[in-house]
Amino acid sequence: MTENRIGKKIHQFRKEKKLTIKEFSNLSGISTALVSQLERGIGNPTLSVLRQVCATLEISMSSLFFEEIDNASLICRSSERERIHNPNEKNSVYYNLTPGPLKSNVALLLMTLNPHSETNEGFSQHFEEETAYLVKGDATIVFEEESFDLHQGDTVRILPSRKHKLRNDSATPVQVLFIKSKINS
Repeated sequence: MTENRIGKKIHQFRKEKKLTIKEFSNLSGISTALVSQLERGIGNPTLSVLRQVCATLEISMSSLFFEEIDNASLICRSSERERIHNPNEKNSVYYNLTPGPLKSNVALLLMTLNPHSETNEGFSQHFEEETAYLVKGDATIVFEEESFDLHQGDTVRILPSRKHKLRNDSATPVQVLFIKSKINS
């Protein structure tokens, strides 16, 4: 229940400011009855009421929606990596390296590209921006009409909607670390 979580946050921030409900009510212009209802999670605040609450508490609106996250859940163990299946890419394997129980606007992926292969038969095209870092080996980044050799330690920025693929012309697997920025929905 979002209202209950918001109410607990309002209560927590009000207590940190050492304000009683009456003092908070006087400062914010929100009735004591509504403040009490909000803190108990039984009120349904309007956007203007939330703005008043945040202005009075000197906090951002987003701080009311952040959930406490257990620090242990922010670790992604190598044995627990999620393998990502992409049916269009038969020569590469991706693993999600992004830890955490909540959605993030950044994803970290590790790809292994087989020898003498490409990531796609055609080109990939994404709505998000990504950065690729060559962890191991040499590869070629191919844009529609241009290609560039990449060596271990090189980084390439791939802009949104830019058609691309990676090619491994060597006899050994290549490892690439991708950092993808996700579009907020």
